[in-house]
Amino acid sequence: MKPAERAAGLRELIRQHNYRYYVLDDPSLSDAEFDALLAELAQIEHAHPELVVPDSPTQRVGGEPADGFETARHMRPMLSLDNAYDEASLREFDERVRKIVAAPDDAGVAYVAELKIDGLSIALTYEQGRLVRGVTRGDGTTGEDVTANVRAIRAIPLSLRSPVPDLVEIRGEVFLPKAAFAAMNADREERGEPVFANPRNAAAGTIRMLDAKAVAGRGLRAFLYQAVLPQSVHGFGRTHGQMLEELRIWGLPVETHWRRCDGIEAVVAFCQEWAGQRRDLPFETDGVVVKVDDLSLRERLGATAKFPRWAAAFKFPAEQATTRLLAIEVNVGRTGAVTPYAVLEPVRLGGTTVQMATLHNAQEIARRDIRPGDRVLVEKGGDIIPKIVKPILADRPETLAPWVMPTRCPACGSALVRPEDEVVWRCENASCPARLRRSLEHFASRRAMNIEGLGEALADQLVTGGLVRDYADLYALTADQVAALDRMGKKSAANLIAELDRSRQADLWRLLHGLGIRHVGEGVARALAVGLGSLEAIRSATVESLEAVPDVGPVVARSVRSFFDEPRNADLVDRLVKAGLNPRGSEPEPAAAGQPLAGLTFVITGTFDTMSREEAAAAVERLGGKVTSSISRKTSRLVVGRDAGSKLDKARALGIVELDEAQFRTLIMAE
Repeated sequence: MKPAERAAGLRELIRQHNYRYYVLDDPSLSDAEFDALLAELAQIEHAHPELVVPDSPTQRVGGEPADGFETARHMRPMLSLDNAYDEASLREFDERVRKIVAAPDDAGVAYVAELKIDGLSIALTYEQGRLVRGVTRGDGTTGEDVTANVRAIRAIPLSLRSPVPDLVEIRGEVFLPKAAFAAMNADREERGEPVFANPRNAAAGTIRMLDAKAVAGRGLRAFLYQAVLPQSVHGFGRTHGQMLEELRIWGLPVETHWRRCDGIEAVVAFCQEWAGQRRDLPFETDGVVVKVDDLSLRERLGATAKFPRWAAAFKFPAEQATTRLLAIEVNVGRTGAVTPYAVLEPVRLGGTTVQMATLHNAQEIARRDIRPGDRVLVEKGGDIIPKIVKPILADRPETLAPWVMPTRCPACGSALVRPEDEVVWRCENASCPARLRRSLEHFASRRAMNIEGLGEALADQLVTGGLVRDYADLYALTADQVAALDRMGKKSAANLIAELDRSRQADLWRLLHGLGIRHVGEGVARALAVGLGSLEAIRSATVESLEAVPDVGPVVARSVRSFFDEPRNADLVDRLVKAGLNPRGSEPEPAAAGQPLAGLTFVITGTFDTMSREEAAAAVERLGGKVTSSISRKTSRLVVGRDAGSKLDKARALGIVELDEAQFRTLIMAE
């Protein structure tokens, strides 16, 4: 292929991946693979300068702002950093710096080395010490105004400690700690949603959410590292180290492991030190940012159109390995979601031995054509969750057969089902032992049966010890049995038994929600309790009777009927009643009068770029609307994402108003 043709092809490919990464927050390449494409293009353009065009990815700073947010200009351009991938590159960076500032050969330049946080760049504007704006980096000149979401991040102060400049822009990184990232992905996988590839994408997706309350619940954090004043690119003071100390005095979070390094040897030592220690940090770091400490030297060094000459980003080596995929097994979660995972031939990766990796769902396995017996490329996603990057097709035997999703639950033998318009298979047996540990926690949770003292550790002991095989067994427990468990004394045991006794008189909606019936969340549970009035009426209701309840459509009605038709579920409910549960019906709640969406019923379907379906539903309910899971003549609006499926066809047949993602965002933001 001619250089011009290859360069044109690379530019288009890089643009596509930039769009997926910066706008859709859904990358399809690893960082190393993307960097390789960019490096190849840069090499071609360096060898053939006549091929360089103004809109080449090598001539720009970053991605375009996503649609849906207002944009704002930065006080000064937020440039990218040139990358260094090894010690030799670091030393070349030092040589360029010393050459420009005319430093003697035997005199080292002082640098500040900071851990490179794996998150989303942010610029915070403070006027008179108060936060007035938060803007993403965007294209380096203009970014997305995400002020409402920034204000929801508790790590970012709404006002600074005095004295501070009248106007200052503080730059830094918004990120998701490891624990919050793992919990978020576990929750998304449980609900059958695509997981985030790494904390950086999780942070980017979160900061672009519409519901600031949901942002607050995600656990985002921030580290700040630069102050920019209108009259100066670099802020104030004489050194970067002084600037970091001043930021801390103002009350801003500053990452504490930065170090002033006298000369490049100290920088190299810092990078080597953290290449191993980074795994012990509570957040992800993918490298070290090296900056000239003296701000006056930075002015002399200046910048290119893309990068400051006074800084570089040392990237830790990508941690990947190849190994054999021995088998694909499945795991059963609390809601019955059955998710596949990879069993690997043990391989060292990221300082640990990896034997399992996530595979998300059967559809994704088929799309990527991953087969048991394949030799696969494995990577630690964000250095936390091992994932299979791709199969090595060149090593695949011709006889290797595609993997087939099992049809029965591996734990209880129940038939697995895949609901309409979903990719996740499920076990619908509520007493399935694989579901039980996590489902016990849900059953006892505050928004269900509200049984205080029954948490994860106790639920695990009850199931492992054979004391509880389903919810009904909880009500047969004795204080002596509970007191004999680890870390459970007589007083704690007596308190738990008292809580269980009290829960026998819980509201009907709490029991319905606690049972974990598919599609029956708190709202639907309340509607059923109000509409039918008793547990027996709900158990015996036909699909048609269930559909007649406000906010209950055909999918929910069939799900409820299917739950009670399952013999093991029916037996469980019988035993709960025999155990003395006497759930009370509910009175109708007053309508959400005066709310902008009061009286409207929404169905949300498909996949969205800037929110999950749960986040969209929360926005509707916050404005007084109702959300159901199925289309009926009662539906007022259908919110349509990608791959909407049959719900869209049915809505069109009924003449229901459709809203795409942009229209929906406009609706809820206007309200």
